[in-house]
Amino acid sequence: MQYASYRQGFSPRLACATHGKHPLTLKGVFLPQEIPSNVSPAEARKHLLEHGHLPSDGLPTALARSWKRSVTAGLRPDQPTPTDSHKSSAELRQTLELNQPLLAHARPVMEYLFEQVRHSRNVVVLADRQGTLIHTLGDAPFLERAERIALSNGASWQEQHRGTNAIGTALAENMRVAVHGTEHFLQRHAFLTCAAAPIVSFSGQLTGILDVSGDVREGHPHTLALVDTAARMIENQLLLSECKRLLRVHLHAQVEGIGSVAEGILVVSDAGLVVGANRAGLAMLQLRPSELAHTRWSSLVDVRLEDLLSAHRRGPQTPLSIRLRSGHRVFARAQLGESVAPLGSHIATIETIPALQDALTRLDTGDAQWRSAADKARRVLNKPIPILIEGESGVGKEFFTRAIHDSSQRSSGPFIAINCAAIPENLIEAELFGYAAGAFTGARAQGNPGLLRQAHGGTLFLDEIGDMPLALQTRLLRVLQERSVSPLGGGASVEVDFALVCATHRPLRAASDAGAFRDDLFYRINGLMLRLPPLRERSDLATLASNMLREVNPAGSVELADEVLEKMLRYHWPGNLRQLSSVLRTASAMLANHERCIDWAHLPDDMAEDLLATTAPETNRAENQNTKPASNAAVNRAPDNLEQHARLLVKQVLQAHGGNVSQAARALGISRQTLYKKLKQP
Repeated sequence: MQYASYRQGFSPRLACATHGKHPLTLKGVFLPQEIPSNVSPAEARKHLLEHGHLPSDGLPTALARSWKRSVTAGLRPDQPTPTDSHKSSAELRQTLELNQPLLAHARPVMEYLFEQVRHSRNVVVLADRQGTLIHTLGDAPFLERAERIALSNGASWQEQHRGTNAIGTALAENMRVAVHGTEHFLQRHAFLTCAAAPIVSFSGQLTGILDVSGDVREGHPHTLALVDTAARMIENQLLLSECKRLLRVHLHAQVEGIGSVAEGILVVSDAGLVVGANRAGLAMLQLRPSELAHTRWSSLVDVRLEDLLSAHRRGPQTPLSIRLRSGHRVFARAQLGESVAPLGSHIATIETIPALQDALTRLDTGDAQWRSAADKARRVLNKPIPILIEGESGVGKEFFTRAIHDSSQRSSGPFIAINCAAIPENLIEAELFGYAAGAFTGARAQGNPGLLRQAHGGTLFLDEIGDMPLALQTRLLRVLQERSVSPLGGGASVEVDFALVCATHRPLRAASDAGAFRDDLFYRINGLMLRLPPLRERSDLATLASNMLREVNPAGSVELADEVLEKMLRYHWPGNLRQLSSVLRTASAMLANHERCIDWAHLPDDMAEDLLATTAPETNRAENQNTKPASNAAVNRAPDNLEQHARLLVKQVLQAHGGNVSQAARALGISRQTLYKKLKQP
């Protein structure tokens, strides 16, 4: 396995190594500390199968690290690929939606990359930052073979699921990686040669992994460099798209290099802070990603930002020669964003850059209660303080927790969500804590590491923890106290390190007082309790609905009719955000191609009936609705009988359509049978 290490903004540090007498045949370089090996991967695998552990000295350091992680995950070289590491159709759709910007900019580059390796039994693969495959291109015969080992959309290629492989290992090591033949941990992957490189956002966060995998007989020395160049092309396109409204500075040692894939790009705020950069820019300025938004332009170069902008005003296409703090001279050209005015005007602040905002901020749509919970969560980020979230079903507890994870220093680690109410009681112990081979009837022959161990290095989310059986609460408490997991059926305990977030729809303190939940576990998980408000209490429903419609209808702008929105603002929403999302998805599907406004005719019959029967606002909804308020007459009118009001409305609509039942039913968005039923009610 060959690695390229990046220091200070991923600038390459090169070194060479060999497998004993045989030089490495593929791409890239080892880390400087790699030690030449006199044990081949095949011999190491044989030793592992016969003795249960890796040779003490033999494998190169980086390869040994990856193989040890694979062993810790409970994998065996001769085991089949796990079947539970593939997302469902619904989960994959959600993943694709979350990664839409990455997909949009990666597809053209992947098509270009595929043209370079076409007809050589290869597949070009894009994975998200969790290691889930989200797009593939390949030669048809090899693509079919690749799909048989789950090299297809929706499959997870994290090391804990697939062992040492280019995608998972690049993810774990955060560097470009090539894995050749028997260097793969699982024997069934030995026919592959794979090269992968990380895709990094302009704020220094891992965004995804680009990979080329092919037949081991077709390996080429330049594949890793080709993949890495393609990854940088995607990074640059993402930066230009996300920062098109901001000031950018383009750098290169040669004038002609500005605009090429090798150029450095910086994003600079009006305060003179470098708030973003591509990898080449970081390398030129000798910056680490963690230094972004904390380093001033003036400390890096010998030219004032004002002078660079003045030069741009005099000749927008003429670069200016500047000296970097390293002493090297480069050419720099300013590029004003779409909304940026030169000199003396607002350029950019960190608050205006979505990619530099944390994930919690990006979810914030204006509700004061939700924002208060997010602010409290931020204060304990990256601290060993567990979080307990209370809220009704459907209020978005998992989305909130994922945002906590994505905002933390563990964002590149796994996010393991477990619904304690959804796993059968007789299986939950094995799923959580794992089991040794042959621990019970029906157990996998190779055993199972368990979900708690899979959360190592990331975040563990235990949803509906109030439904966890008491006996398992005792085991979970021991794990949280000792920070180690012992599998069922015996075996050595394994240390685990994860951030813990729990959630429940029931008042857990009351359950604890009643003896239905262990007191000691309650106080162990209740480091910080947060309450997420139900939708009927939120003041940002209109914004939430608008955002959901934008996600469901990316091709065009769709909005709610004023009357429909007004009724929605007064509805009690028993299913909360989940119900609102479902209603809007269904209504969007009912739109004709030319329609851009959701009205009564597009709503499900039962939803239309419920909304039409809603006449008074909920008493506990916040007063600061961020939409235009209904008239006082409409708000204060409260009929004695809601059914009577609905029936009166039906009669009025029927009269307005000249007694035509079909037209009236369509206008109301209900079926003819429902309309007749309303008319017949006393």
